[in-house]
Amino acid sequence: MAFFHIHVILLCLLWLGVVSAQVYLDPSQSLTDSDTLVSSNAVFKLGFFSPGNSTNRYVGVWYTQGGSDGKQEVVWVANRDNPLTDSSGVLKISEDGNLRVLNGENTSIWSSNVPGSDYRNLVVHFMDNGNLILLSNDSGQVIWQSFDHPTDVFLPGMTFSIDGTVKEKQALLRSWKSPVDPSSGNFTVGIDTHSPPQVFLWDDDRPYWRNGPWIGNLFVGVKSALSITTDNAGEVYFGFTLSNQSAQWLQHVHFVVNCNGSLVQRDWDNSSGKWETVWYSQQSECDFYGKCGPFGSCNATNSPICGCLRGFVPKNSTEWNKGNWTGGCVRKTLLQCDTVGVKTDGFWKLANLKVPDNAQWVSAASEDECSSQCIGDCSCLAFGYYPSIGCMTWNDSLIDIEEYSDNRGHDLSIRLASSDQGVSTQQQKHHPSVSWKSGRWIVIAVVLLVVVSITFILRIKWFRRKYGTRITQQAKIMFKRDKTYIQIGDLPMFDLEKLVTATNDFHESNKLGRGGFGTVYKGKLENGEDVAVKRLSKLSGQGLEEFMTEVLVISKLQHRNLVRLLGCCVKGEEKLLVYEYMPNKSLDALLFDRLYQELLGWKTRFSIIQGISRGLLYLHRDSRLKIIHRDLKASNILLDDKLNPKISDFGMAKIFGGSEDQVDTNRVVGTFGYMSPEYATKGRFSEKSDIYSYGVLLLEIVSGRRNTSFRNEESLSLLAHAWKLWNEDDILSLIDPLVLESGFQDEILRCIQVALLCVQELPEDRPNISMVISMIDTDFCISVLPRPTQPGFSQRRYTHNQSENVTSSVNRVSLSYITGR
Repeated sequence: MAFFHIHVILLCLLWLGVVSAQVYLDPSQSLTDSDTLVSSNAVFKLGFFSPGNSTNRYVGVWYTQGGSDGKQEVVWVANRDNPLTDSSGVLKISEDGNLRVLNGENTSIWSSNVPGSDYRNLVVHFMDNGNLILLSNDSGQVIWQSFDHPTDVFLPGMTFSIDGTVKEKQALLRSWKSPVDPSSGNFTVGIDTHSPPQVFLWDDDRPYWRNGPWIGNLFVGVKSALSITTDNAGEVYFGFTLSNQSAQWLQHVHFVVNCNGSLVQRDWDNSSGKWETVWYSQQSECDFYGKCGPFGSCNATNSPICGCLRGFVPKNSTEWNKGNWTGGCVRKTLLQCDTVGVKTDGFWKLANLKVPDNAQWVSAASEDECSSQCIGDCSCLAFGYYPSIGCMTWNDSLIDIEEYSDNRGHDLSIRLASSDQGVSTQQQKHHPSVSWKSGRWIVIAVVLLVVVSITFILRIKWFRRKYGTRITQQAKIMFKRDKTYIQIGDLPMFDLEKLVTATNDFHESNKLGRGGFGTVYKGKLENGEDVAVKRLSKLSGQGLEEFMTEVLVISKLQHRNLVRLLGCCVKGEEKLLVYEYMPNKSLDALLFDRLYQELLGWKTRFSIIQGISRGLLYLHRDSRLKIIHRDLKASNILLDDKLNPKISDFGMAKIFGGSEDQVDTNRVVGTFGYMSPEYATKGRFSEKSDIYSYGVLLLEIVSGRRNTSFRNEESLSLLAHAWKLWNEDDILSLIDPLVLESGFQDEILRCIQVALLCVQELPEDRPNISMVISMIDTDFCISVLPRPTQPGFSQRRYTHNQSENVTSSVNRVSLSYITGR
């Protein structure tokens, strides 16, 4: 039987036998718990260790450079699933010719498990590349080596021979169970030997991530140092791209599969003196395997991120509309391949994709030949042609497709019935006949556009006649500026007299709070429903635009973590907004009041954090409109009867149209202390402005303190205080004592690190909300999260003309102050 060997090498260097190793143990020596061996180049140590605050002891290999936090960067563990419980362990060559770890009772708890040989001729070498080798001192034959038995880390020089004739996914690495428990975890990394090869990450037996197929010069969709090369003997090496890299660099770089299910590249940064995460596998929600199900396509820049391929519709529309896309899509029209012997199917070509899983190599000399072979096979659903490796086809469900905004993907031609084909030149290339039905649909689309336009004009005229011209003209201005087609008439209009009755003529006893351009009252409608009524101040010169913005924006938003606008009232000089009633007031009223703070245990606070995150994700990515809130803060987070959070007060929100990512404004609004540096100083805002505000809010939730409660203390703000504690390795001091002893320390510390990432000075350094949710919800190990840089404003003292609104809302509505630049 012919065997095809895939040698999996993380750094593509066969250092074994090339580097000299002067560190060894012979049969007369042993390594006790207090001993360590240091490689001759002083890069690695071998010895006994305890991870984190664990008291268990393990034999392992780690880098001598541990970073400023003092944590060991462990790269291999011998007895990972059978720890010692005391310091009596010994590592030695036993009389049966095996390397063993023995406990205090001289019982073996781990063994190299190789056939016996004369132990007197054996020696253990600890190599400069971190490899632990048991070899014959006479012949130099390697009996056993740690590089053949990795745990969770790829190191330079690791080599694995995989039987390429066995078409299955073969695991090579397994994660730790937790940051302090190196026992076998749920996540494994390995190679799928179906052609062409792919790197996979599995959660137990379920695919969790893959890197796309190797197409001769790169892995489709992965911007990392991973590569494959082939030598003259036909052997394939998987590992790093080594161009212009020094041996010294190779000694300080590795891949690790962490306990949270990410494949991470870690490099040593001499300038910072720390291990830095320079790449990791799941960089957006679309990187999770099969996010959009069969025949679905994921695009992290779209909202929502999942869509069906052309010619397909959601398999379950109800679940799909709820954001559960795993069921995928099904064809609208069956393929005509076998219809009366006539093949009328064609192809629709998509560019710049991570192509689907389960590809097959097919012999074809050109793209046209590849197309012909696929169209001639009724089971062929798609094809792709890549000059470096030839033709790939897909016969199974097309799953795990991702569309890229940058140039790291490849083309895919998908088979469609003739009625589902368009008229693009890309499709004509593979199927030149275009159905007359396409032209008919264009005519129908034009007619519908005319009808919608006429209807829209009539609605505006009707609204002007009924409610006056001033607010109608304001609506027209908003439409033109934000390039959107919201109709204010879609929102229920309340009768002024009924709202006067509901609030007892806006009686002082019903006042809930006062905002920047109006007062909020509690009301009870005729049907007994409690509501909150925001009354625009007649004296406010700025309130009209905020009123219109809130009407136009929030009336179109439907999400469980956004406050619901029930309607509005416009009559004469009176302008009112009617909201759902929130009985537990706003977050600041509970979080910063010692009388109520105990209601917010860590589980409740974390649930509030998750709810705010989901609401922000909806605004930035999943709603029909991309909304930048511009005033996210604790007083604008309302809490319902179950303490579920709802983002409120959209008077300062902005709608982003088309491909806009950033806008400049001469009118800076919001609350100082929550405003990002680029917005407060330059009037420049984007979704990263909201991320900054979110980071400040996250630090407030964890600490139980306002950002601006440090005026009389050494630190200038909560951000500066958190950054100071972070650099002093005293970040536990930031945590509110009410939740510090709750048993969720790792989760709290992860939230702090994510918050610091969100408030970094430069917008491009901050994560987007998708990544924030991924880092918070998927239980990332803190050590593999990116290291934050200094927050914006952390070294600036607040002045009286830059003060925050210190009058917190005491109700379920937000109170925003407007601050000039």
